Amino acid sequence: MLPPCAELWITAVLLCVAAAQYSSDHCNWRGSGLSHESHRRDVEQVYLRCAQGSLEWLYPTGAIIVNLRPNTAPTAAHRAGLHVCIKPYSHSQGSHVYLERAGDLTLLLGAEEHARAPVRCFSLEDGALFVEAVPATDISRRITALQYELVPRLVPRQVPGGHMYPYLNSGPVACKPCSDEEVLLAVCSSDFAGVGSFEGAVTGPSGYASAEVSLSRLYRQKSSTFAWGAARGRRWRGRVNVPKQCGAPPEADVYLLTGSIHFGEAWLGCAPRYRDFLQLYRRAEGEGTNPCQVA
Repeated sequence: MLPPCAELWITAVLLCVAAAQYSSDHCNWRGSGLSHESHRRDVEQVYLRCAQGSLEWLYPTGAIIVNLRPNTAPTAAHRAGLHVCIKPYSHSQGSHVYLERAGDLTLLLGAEEHARAPVRCFSLEDGALFVEAVPATDISRRITALQYELVPRLVPRQVPGGHMYPYLNSGPVACKPCSDEEVLLAVCSSDFAGVGSFEGAVTGPSGYASAEVSLSRLYRQKSSTFAWGAARGRRWRGRVNVPKQCGAPPEADVYLLTGSIHFGEAWLGCAPRYRDFLQLYRRAEGEGTNPCQVA
């Protein structure tokens, strides 16, 4: 059952929708609840059209509907496969976050959950985000701040190692190595790819462990997740998340590390031993079946 204030807002959506406000770059929106007149129950429409970005609502009052759209016109099949993932910043507070569709609201994040909330994902076809400010006498310290990503549903056959990212896949993680074809595709299409070793794992609270890695080579990374450490042996260093039940590979070996990056965190995908990858790559190169060239 919805809170009384949320039921009121459903009516407000139908009766009073404020003029649309687009962010300057269509990826990030920053607004203030102080622009709402105190006697009006405005619901402001926000449109964001990037694969990832952020929302920052200062002094939240009233409510906003956040419409997330790809920056191209996708086919029906492509749109059905797109998912939205949101993650609140640690300082976010002051609002309930719902999934809104045709006036029906489903709670995603309660106002008290932001600081400790994990990532929440839903299909793009399921609706828009409805962000409702919690009434308060003092809003001077309140900021609602979220990150978002539009991502395809991670199906292992389509995205090598995709089963390792938990928030788009239901059921237990399958701790299985990638096939030869998946490894060759992973080195070409993953958000990061490099050669290195594991240097210990730190257990986390959510079923995943964060393992420190040291890379002698970094072929590619989507963002600055791995940093160059000239003072520590001239190598790239960073952390990757791995399922606790699978565990990090043994530290004594060298691996080809690939995976995805979400909200600035690296998630391990395919990670064969580097010597095995070299044999596989050279064989595929001789047969002309490599999907891409790696230096």
